[in-house]
Amino acid sequence: MNPLYSPTAERADNRCEYCHAPELVFNDLFKVEHIVPVSHGGSDNTDNLALACRSCNKYKADFQTGTDPDTQTTTRLFHPRQDEWSQHFRYEEEIGEVQGRTPVGRATSDRLQMNRAAQIAARRLWMQLDLFP
Repeated sequence: MNPLYSPTAERADNRCEYCHAPELVFNDLFKVEHIVPVSHGGSDNTDNLALACRSCNKYKADFQTGTDPDTQTTTRLFHPRQDEWSQHFRYEEEIGEVQGRTPVGRATSDRLQMNRAAQIAARRLWMQLDLFP
């Protein structure tokens, strides 16, 4: 286990800092991921670490940018230490989607594929269990 897992998970309230998935319902701990990848000059400093579910971690990989699907412009991805989640995203309860409110939110949602069918189905179940949002 990453030695920085516990403080990172506690700070994140054991939720993915990107899609807000609850770690409680997974059978493995979430990943401590580098917001700015080490391959792009990121450090192991706690200000550069975020808790990420396997899906968000997989699709974020070492990307720092994505394309806003509304404007087709390249923009930076959401930064959990510098950005406020509710300013960039909203949860659309009726359809189970995490929707971007800003170019950063839309590019992040698109890059991390937050609204794949499996993600939406899981969110709907988490809602029934009062674990989401």
